Amino acid sequence: MTQPGEGSQEAPAGQQAAGAGREAAGNQRAVASQAARDAPEAAAARQLRVWRGDKAGGALTDYTVGAGEGEVVLDVLHRLQATQANDLAIRWNCKAGKCGSCSAEINGRPKLLCMTRLSSLPEGPITITPLRTFPVIRDLVTDVSANYDWALHVPSVAPPDGLEPGEYRMAQADIDRSQEFRKCIECWLCQDVCHVIRDHEQHKPAYAGPRYFIRHAELDMHPLDTGDRRGALRDQQGLGLCNITKCCTEVCPAGIKITDNAIIPMKERSADQRYDPLGRVLRSWRHRDGRPPCQQP
Repeated sequence: MTQPGEGSQEAPAGQQAAGAGREAAGNQRAVASQAARDAPEAAAARQLRVWRGDKAGGALTDYTVGAGEGEVVLDVLHRLQATQANDLAIRWNCKAGKCGSCSAEINGRPKLLCMTRLSSLPEGPITITPLRTFPVIRDLVTDVSANYDWALHVPSVAPPDGLEPGEYRMAQADIDRSQEFRKCIECWLCQDVCHVIRDHEQHKPAYAGPRYFIRHAELDMHPLDTGDRRGALRDQQGLGLCNITKCCTEVCPAGIKITDNAIIPMKERSADQRYDPLGRVLRSWRHRDGRPPCQQP
């Protein structure tokens, strides 16, 4: 049997043990925090040239930051943000190459900050600038809202008349055919590097860009789609302005063959629709029953 007073003696001992555990955990956090602060000195130093500014203007600022083995550019930018430039603006989210948020230009080439290892870059200063094609908001963050505006101009899937939701049936082979285009993470690197948008301000209102060309290609390959987007692509979204330099394909982190598998086939179909005389005759013949009779002179 428990004697009176024994419980009152055990309670303070338990509280002391819990307090000791909290103190140990706090010490561990303090050590980890100190290690993070000491990391720049312990790791190999890398020189960064980071663009700082806003829509009114800015300039490159030099920093020296420690970098550990296997780190990516986003890692050292976070360390810079934590130790030297607390007000540095960076857009990021998943840090796994899946969200497309951390797009920037590294040594002049559009890349994802989270997928660019420091070991893959040449020795010397690393220049990090915002996406040049889009308006700067602050530091490395740009306004990419124009891309979402273009999304509103892409016609949706148009299934056959009389086919109700729940009655759609598609073969796996048809789904696989357009799977490549659905890998797009909307990082906007292809839009940034496309010289039609990058170097010609006057084309921006009339040119949808590579990202939405592959969206059209995906819909064109949909086995249940009956829409014809060739005219809109040619006359309203500037498909003809693309001169297939393949720069968009080169920077795509998802490995999509934008030029070869999307843009070139669509340009061919669009040209056939407008300029192929045999195609015009065949289309006229197919729809002759629905056309009004020819007027005799």
